[in-house]
Amino acid sequence: MSKSTAPEGGAPRITAVTCVKNEGPFLLEWIAFHRLIGVTDFLFYSNDCDDGTDLMLDALAARGALVHLPNPAEGRNYQMEALKAAARHPVVQGADWVWIADVDEFLNIHVGDHTIPALIAACGDPQAISVTFQFMANGGIETFEDRPVTEQFAWSHNPDIWCAETAIEVKSLVRNDFPLHYFGAHRPFFRGGLAKADRPRWTDGSGRAVPETYLLAANKRRIRKFPAKGARVHATLNHYALRSLDSYLVKNDRGDVNRDNRAFDDTYWRERNDAAVRDTSIHRYLPALEAALAEMKRDPEIARLHDLCVARHIAKRDALLDQDAYRAMRDQLRAAPTTPPGETELLKRIGAAA
Repeated sequence: MSKSTAPEGGAPRITAVTCVKNEGPFLLEWIAFHRLIGVTDFLFYSNDCDDGTDLMLDALAARGALVHLPNPAEGRNYQMEALKAAARHPVVQGADWVWIADVDEFLNIHVGDHTIPALIAACGDPQAISVTFQFMANGGIETFEDRPVTEQFAWSHNPDIWCAETAIEVKSLVRNDFPLHYFGAHRPFFRGGLAKADRPRWTDGSGRAVPETYLLAANKRRIRKFPAKGARVHATLNHYALRSLDSYLVKNDRGDVNRDNRAFDDTYWRERNDAAVRDTSIHRYLPALEAALAEMKRDPEIARLHDLCVARHIAKRDALLDQDAYRAMRDQLRAAPTTPPGETELLKRIGAAA
């Protein structure tokens, strides 16, 4: 990555990069939230949208709020192809820091003024910071509502345990002098052959050096995760992978539109729907977030496009529920146990070893 200069006043340029498909109702919240925590620039790649996502992003791009490009992927590897292109884009090359995340992921910062610069300072200004996921459960919310996701979903798994794992996935902030080979979706990879003294300084969300197996990508099972215990002192990555049951059905359709004669696997839902712990710490942002959303919607075209995305999201849900397969999926998810696969056995093993 090339060296850039922080804008006047010393605040770093922070570019968020993300890939989207049919995320229209959730765009404004994600953008407004990330502005609050210090993101200065946005690079969006979209593909195959039919809910108004691309129209909204085009309108915001025309107002200078972000850069919106079609996903360059020629096959199915949409995210990695986009990240390869992003590394060469001026809005990334000119950034002091790059944050790669999805629109259902929110960086919840616990230190200072709760911004990315405060997190960077708390971690000692390393060259990369990998922040651990906390998967936010559906919590029995069935109906889609046009309200902030970060307000509605406040339950998660035990932060130190996810299913049968004590190691949990991360996403990473990357400084512009990181010896970058390429961006991964969860972490950057540095050039091979670096002497130990030249390896990047890299911390977790508590400012601790990341484990060496993760740093070196030496173990396939530790390429994008490491033990979660004690890793979120300064920041947590809230992951709203499920949202409402309505929205999950729409999300499922987005990824797989043909379910004829196929059984539905509820594993993904069960793995992320553990409502063991209530965590409302991200609500600290709500007053400023609601004000920022109201300001964005004062633009009548932005408000109209947001309402269009919401209407299409609801219409898609209704169309899906006209199908027997999706009604069966909804009923299966309603009835699914909230204890995730493997967790009971893990807790027994931990208890036996104590």
